Amino acid sequence: MTTFWAEHAQLPSGITSGVRIQVSGDRISAIEVRTHPRPGDTKLQGVTFPGMADAHSHAFHRALRGRTHASGGDFWTWRERMYAVMTRLTPDNYRDLARAVFAEMVLAGFTTVGEFHYVHHQPDGRPYADPNEMGHALREAASDAGIRLTLLDTCYLTGGLDGGGYHPLDSAQRRFGDGSAESWAGRVSQLVEGPEFRVGAAIHSVRAVPRDQLTEIAEMAGDAGGVHQAPMPLHVHLSEQLAENAATLACYGRTPTQLLAEEEVLSAHTTAVHATHLTEEDIRLLGDSGTGACFCPLTERDLADGIGPAYDLHRAGSPLSIGTDQHVAIDPWGELRSLEMHERLVTNERGRFTPLELATIGTENGYRALGWPDGGRLEVGALADLCNVRLDSVRTVGAKPAQVLYAATSGDVDTVVVGGRVVVEGGYHRHGSVALMLRTALDQLLEEM
Repeated sequence: MTTFWAEHAQLPSGITSGVRIQVSGDRISAIEVRTHPRPGDTKLQGVTFPGMADAHSHAFHRALRGRTHASGGDFWTWRERMYAVMTRLTPDNYRDLARAVFAEMVLAGFTTVGEFHYVHHQPDGRPYADPNEMGHALREAASDAGIRLTLLDTCYLTGGLDGGGYHPLDSAQRRFGDGSAESWAGRVSQLVEGPEFRVGAAIHSVRAVPRDQLTEIAEMAGDAGGVHQAPMPLHVHLSEQLAENAATLACYGRTPTQLLAEEEVLSAHTTAVHATHLTEEDIRLLGDSGTGACFCPLTERDLADGIGPAYDLHRAGSPLSIGTDQHVAIDPWGELRSLEMHERLVTNERGRFTPLELATIGTENGYRALGWPDGGRLEVGALADLCNVRLDSVRTVGAKPAQVLYAATSGDVDTVVVGGRVVVEGGYHRHGSVALMLRTALDQLLEEM
């Protein structure tokens, strides 16, 4: 049994001072409000939150940070640079890079991650001897870095869409494809879950999965059989780009959201990622079905994607979560602040989200979106995942505990606990220098690029 005494803690009711958290195994076994710690308690100065959830990650995109800004362009030109990195991935160098990226996440306060995984096969499209070898590399990387992983294994079948229909996968995209939703499901069914590993499903987008395959994926995700949770989390890139909307309207006469609704993909176990360019009807469909929406505001503004209707979706009934997507920065506090700040820019109003609502978006909502409904809260019986933020740094000193997420950055995280185990202490990861881990992995991957 381990006990932590938090100077301040984000309980379900809000910030509370003097909170003693008892941990047995990987669960919180007791919580009491106590002014002073007891002998043997591990003291957590500052504010202790439930662990943050990164609900949308592409680990290999981290290789592009600070390397794509010289010549302008848009999402589609950026994507060509991303493909160039992707072609260099092997199971070994992907494991090394993902290990470092996941360690960077833990250092920032994330305790669980949803990896939207579509680099399945060899560069020429042939499966590895083990068709899930790349997924296994990600699982090993997360385990070593000390973070929970939901592998959102992604179905990606076509190279694009326009008014004339679907295009075949191009040479760079061959690594992604399984041929059909049935073949994809057969490969995914071979993955076995573990204590800190979950399997989820993903539809890359309506550009990459034809209409006649969508329902099969949704049904597979909702199937109660096998070793998987029932239903599995199901994620989908949705209306990230105006071009996606235009292509879907030209081909089907419907928005991407309307298409997913008609094929019964939307549900309380589905998360729409980005959800940037939505109609009022789209927002209603997502809200009425309880479909979540994962926003990645640091990426969305970096790629000039646009500002999505976060508050309108929240009000309509869509649980919001956050992700770091292409990892322009790995900073849950920056992502959460940006949700509110983007709303302020488009509405000229402050306080669209309360600090408690933002904290819930970053923790409990993200955990649920990734298939961990017993996490993201500081309460008895919940997973013992915590992150502690200092109140004495040059950024946070003077901030009220209940408002520290408006001031903190990833550099202010002091202690991170995953499943009752301390992974970050005093701002240092248990494996030492995460910067060195990243430097080594990136040098190996980006040599001569």
